[in-house]
Amino acid sequence: MAANVKNDNIKKSPLKGFVGFFKDLMAETHRITWPSKENTKKSTIAVVVFCAICVVIVAVMDYGFNNLFKVIFK
Repeated sequence: MAANVKNDNIKKSPLKGFVGFFKDLMAETHRITWPSKENTKKSTIAVVVFCAICVVIVAVMDYGFNNLFKVIFK
């Protein structure tokens, strides 16, 4: 029964699928609600501050563990 079903995808050109993908991609990017410049600045600052805090925490822990291992294996 499955052999009798016609497959239209075989007849399509691969180029049409490729071009259609980029047309759909452009249509989707026009539908995106982009954040304002002010929201982008606030979000960027929040991410940078959070990353800086994480770097400081990891550096303090690294320094502490390094000294701890030096004391233990002395």
